[in-house]
Amino acid sequence: MAKRTAGYTSSGIRKAAALPALLPEFNRFEAIRPLKQKPDAVIGWGLKPTSIRARQYAKRNQLPYIALEDGFIRSLGLGVKGFQSHSLVVDQTGIYYDASRSSDLENWLNTATFDSEELFQAERCMALIARYRLSKYNHAPDQPLKGALKARVLVVDQTAGDASIHYGGAQAASFQQMLEAALKAHPESDVLVKVHPDVIAGKKQGHLLNAADHPRCHLLGEDINPWALFDQVDHVYVVTSQLGFEALLAGKQVHCFGIPFYAGWGLTHDQLPCVRRRTKRTLVEVFAAAYLRYCRYANPYTQQSATLEETIALIADQRRQQERYRGPWLACGFSSWKRRFIGSFLGSAARVEYQPMLPNTPASEPSPARLLVWSSRIDDAFKTQHAQHMAKLWRMEDGFIRSVGLGVDLTQPLSLVIDSQGIYYDPSQPSDLETLLNSSQFSDDLLLRAQHLRERLVALKLSKYNVQGQADITLPKDRYTILVPGQVESDASIATGSPHINTNSGLLSAVRHAHPDAFIIYKAHPDVLSGARVGALDTNAKRLYDLDASDIDIATLLERVDAVHTMSSLTGFEALLRQREVSTYGLPFYAGWGLTQDALSCPRRTRSLSLDALVAGTLILYPGYVEPKTRQLCNAETVISLLERARTQKSTLTWKQHIYRCYRNLLIGRH
Repeated sequence: MAKRTAGYTSSGIRKAAALPALLPEFNRFEAIRPLKQKPDAVIGWGLKPTSIRARQYAKRNQLPYIALEDGFIRSLGLGVKGFQSHSLVVDQTGIYYDASRSSDLENWLNTATFDSEELFQAERCMALIARYRLSKYNHAPDQPLKGALKARVLVVDQTAGDASIHYGGAQAASFQQMLEAALKAHPESDVLVKVHPDVIAGKKQGHLLNAADHPRCHLLGEDINPWALFDQVDHVYVVTSQLGFEALLAGKQVHCFGIPFYAGWGLTHDQLPCVRRRTKRTLVEVFAAAYLRYCRYANPYTQQSATLEETIALIADQRRQQERYRGPWLACGFSSWKRRFIGSFLGSAARVEYQPMLPNTPASEPSPARLLVWSSRIDDAFKTQHAQHMAKLWRMEDGFIRSVGLGVDLTQPLSLVIDSQGIYYDPSQPSDLETLLNSSQFSDDLLLRAQHLRERLVALKLSKYNVQGQADITLPKDRYTILVPGQVESDASIATGSPHINTNSGLLSAVRHAHPDAFIIYKAHPDVLSGARVGALDTNAKRLYDLDASDIDIATLLERVDAVHTMSSLTGFEALLRQREVSTYGLPFYAGWGLTQDALSCPRRTRSLSLDALVAGTLILYPGYVEPKTRQLCNAETVISLLERARTQKSTLTWKQHIYRCYRNLLIGRH
């Protein structure tokens, strides 16, 4: 299909970050101005007032008008809060909420056939939306309703002036009729009336505030996940709200007092007819038409097109992170550099206060704020000084897919871990990662994501820091080849998890003793090579390996070797991703699950895991990810795309990084 130009009159359209990915049939998007060449089509926001000029221009110039609207799964947060849309409705006939005339969606539902593959995809996505309890917007907390009321009916209000009310064949009086019908049909039930928070606050007008006067009606005005409402009710009454369709996905009986897109197909109890809707449809067919055919999806952080499954995974991951960190935090002892990004990883629902030291309050004194510290600050002296806080301390540390560049060079991280029990590299006590790996039930969709993630990391040759090295290496073909990755010897993972072998020289000695005939490759840690951290080999150890590959790209080495032997290096995990043999001499997080040969054991780790289950827990569920430009939560797949793009750009140290590296080397790096 030939590429074309789309003209627009509303500047807001061009602000959509992923517009080219959502409308790939156009290669140019230009504002309509006098004396400019006419576009091939005109795009506008549905029937909104901002689209009037666009529709008039299209009609006057006999050009097609394409109506756009946010899709049915839009984003984590609201557009006014800076959250770009993940989906877009594209309609060349009408728009889905205008029941006075046909739309592409209505036409498909009247005439289209759906093959088994499309219906299977629809069923799978419906199940995922229900599992992750997603809605159009996903910022509201998901928590049980307070109070023990009788079996409830849900009545959904809408804000006055909502275009879908008028175009859905309804009016203000429809809401009172709906409430009265719900009360009459369910005389023994309490009725929960959901109104918009802005209506309660007096910022907007609604229709059902007077319901508070009825003894069986209970007004709910706070933001709450719709699925928390569905948990409590059997019947849902709407005029034209999308909540009605989400209630169908939750298995509820839905009563419509207007004509939303999902009414008239035999799925809902309808007060108003729509004579154009002539066919009975299953819920799966309506979902397939609306969510798979009618909506388009893109990742707003990478500006790349996406599938519905990928969109569900991204928003579900964002919401899981946001909900975990919702509420007040006291972040203690963080440098000004770390303060720049800590709040982003806690998410938009967190409230963060910074102070230099932990408070001197006794452990018995309740505090609503959770305490957060950088994990490397917690040494024996810290534990003694702050013993009263240790049980409830949250620890923060770099994630496993961190950045392009080293932490010691102040390269901002793309991922961090925030742990409420311990930290992943310290096996002396449980961590959230260990608990997660021990007890989580990994769903099929999560394991499939983990498999694709693992395959993509390997194909792209990505690692933690992604510091480029040489890619050429010649190895003997007839010898068993072992890679021994060096570590920073002051690293906490060695101090806490490798009590017997705790130096790079000691590790090389043990490996050579166990494998006297092997071809051993040694690769020094990049922080040690840069001069910032301690870990150089002694003279004797330099005779124990056959090849120094410190300047060779780690991904290249992992492709070529037979095995990796390590104390606790993340390189062992990266070797597992490539299905190499891994032997551990300490207790890294990936040991003890039946995937490695281990010198030590951890009695808490009682489960055998598949490789993809380990990847799902370690790379999807445990870390937090942030897109650095928007500073919004994202997920592992998004970060990999960002790293893939960043690696193609030449990276050099800034003058600030050079100064900081000298400071580290001279004053603090050797401890």
